[in-house]
Amino acid sequence: MSTKNTTTGFGSVARFFHWSVAFCIITLIPLGIIADGMAFDTPELLTRKAFLFQIHKTLGVLAFFLALARILWALTQPKPAPLHPDRKLETFVAEMIHWLLYGSLVLVPLTGWIHHAATTGFAPIFWPFGQNLPFVEKSEDTAVLFSALHKTFERVLAFSILLHIAGALKHHFVDKDIVLKRMLGRAEGGSAIIQHSKSPLYAALLVWAVALPVGGAVFYLPALNAHSVELEAPELAETSGNWTVREGSLEISVTQFGSAVTGRFADWNASINFTDDRTLPVAGNVDVEIAISSLTLGSVTDQAMDADFFNASQFPTARFIGDIIHSDDGYIADGAFTLKGVTQPLRFDFDLVLSDGEAEMTASFDLMRLDYQIGPDMPDESSLAFPVHVKINLIAEPG
Repeated sequence: MSTKNTTTGFGSVARFFHWSVAFCIITLIPLGIIADGMAFDTPELLTRKAFLFQIHKTLGVLAFFLALARILWALTQPKPAPLHPDRKLETFVAEMIHWLLYGSLVLVPLTGWIHHAATTGFAPIFWPFGQNLPFVEKSEDTAVLFSALHKTFERVLAFSILLHIAGALKHHFVDKDIVLKRMLGRAEGGSAIIQHSKSPLYAALLVWAVALPVGGAVFYLPALNAHSVELEAPELAETSGNWTVREGSLEISVTQFGSAVTGRFADWNASINFTDDRTLPVAGNVDVEIAISSLTLGSVTDQAMDADFFNASQFPTARFIGDIIHSDDGYIADGAFTLKGVTQPLRFDFDLVLSDGEAEMTASFDLMRLDYQIGPDMPDESSLAFPVHVKINLIAEPG
């Protein structure tokens, strides 16, 4: 059998692309549904859920490249003519479904991949090329949008596959013709009349145009509203001190399933008393209060708020109170940190640059999550590493 298509049959390359993509899609759809519906309230269930999503995403990337290769190959090949060109409506519907399939086979994995790249953490793709995509920034808004698009195009794809299978079975069992056998490489045939019409393409575009607002109403708006619903923000204490924070960031990074997940707290304040006098044993003191519910941590933000982790509903704030001490190379913050009702001593080095009436402070250190009862049901590092990396940067001015 020839590797190339003819006007009466499909070559071996086209058949390989057809059945390999079909295998990926038929596996991907139920796998995604099962993984999405799985609970993750125990370490074992979380690990299993993440593993299924890893397979789903990896097969999705494979399906994307196979679909692209299939389309590129199809562009270089003649298309076998329809067996019944006299059946105008049937031929039109078949062509429209083929357009929907080709487009959806690219759009579904691509939107899923963009969603993955825009989200930090959870279920990395099984490959050595990294988890990011060029021009796709880490963004919860982008992730919510492309998750909705992924689900919308997935429904169009599933609808098209069902019609495609129904058509193939109808040809095989009702019409008893060679349409299915032709794709299996067991027969050739077709009308010499090949009609070239763009109307099936326009019909496919119309289907996508209708699907987008429906998907927006069903998937995007509810997800957007859920994303915007947050725990009630705690009221932080009024700041005092002789320095005022003008701007700053408080970031944490955890390692989940071998991949770094970075997030930040949007709401925190710091009361700072500081005197740059090296003759004094203590340069000042600091009191930092953090609103736990203001944390965004990629795809695991909601999970991080649960009782097994930060338990934000019961312990809405964290607090560090300590002294500022001179060191040979800079400064040391020496005090106690309270998180989730657990208080532990905390001492870390930080750099401080004083210039033009302002101070820039930077610090980087690790906390051990089990010290604060974070993820106590995960006593090893197979799913969640012990160290939580903290990174602080702020600019303060007198007053």
